[in-house]
Amino acid sequence: MKTARTIADLRASLATWRKVGERIGLVPTMGALHAGHIALAAAARDACDRVVATIFVNPKQFAPSEDLSAYPRREAADLDMLRSAGVDLTFVPAAAEIYPAQFSTLVRVGGLSEGLCGAHRAGHFDGVATVVAKLLIQSLPDIAYFGEKDYQQLLVIRRLARDLDLPVKIEGVPTVREPDGLALSSRNAYLSREERGIAPNLARVLRYVAATLEREPAAVARATERGRGELTRAGFRVEYLEIRDAETLAPMIDIVIAPARVLAAAHLGRTRLIDNMLVVPYTG
Repeated sequence: MKTARTIADLRASLATWRKVGERIGLVPTMGALHAGHIALAAAARDACDRVVATIFVNPKQFAPSEDLSAYPRREAADLDMLRSAGVDLTFVPAAAEIYPAQFSTLVRVGGLSEGLCGAHRAGHFDGVATVVAKLLIQSLPDIAYFGEKDYQQLLVIRRLARDLDLPVKIEGVPTVREPDGLALSSRNAYLSREERGIAPNLARVLRYVAATLEREPAAVARATERGRGELTRAGFRVEYLEIRDAETLAPMIDIVIAPARVLAAAHLGRTRLIDNMLVVPYTG
């Protein structure tokens, strides 16, 4: 596996592969890799001739009060994991390579980036959209892979690629979970032993809400109210638990009339967890 640390080196390798018509898949990450990231690499390997991963902890998507300095960094272990997953090249730029002196451009995706996590993390999706736009332009992959756990982010990036006419397919990969249902996340490392025992309740509650709405599409208010209550009683501080249209993220308040997602963010101690599940209303 090659490692590139400059945009010039990245593009040189990609140009060689592109010249012979090889299909390129991109897996952007912030490192601290786990099996969910490896699932993205596997999906890219299945569909593409070459797989490129990136490791970059993007400062522009962290608010001043968030965990940028504490975010786990383990480059050597991450590179070993990517090598074992069959990745051909990993791009590991310094912050100055991505954001050179006097960098002054910000990419904002309206609508989809508002509400949910966007309402609680000011500027977060502007930072995500900016860095992803740069990574897509720097690498020009055929397909870029993102996990469905960060569902709002996935839709924001799809809209970004569409609106800017970027010639790349944005592919979502299903959430990878622990045996007890907890969605894999780099931030799970922050959980204490006691909190780790409580954390699977987030997925359990989302499964309950989704199953309720699949049977009773009109039970949005009742199901979400009960879900929030169960999370609070389990020890979470709930930011949101909402039902949104699976394509537009428009709120579904009274009745689920189309494929939807139940999405939640909740704090457990100092750890912010997010998760979501598909809701398909019963039509029989």
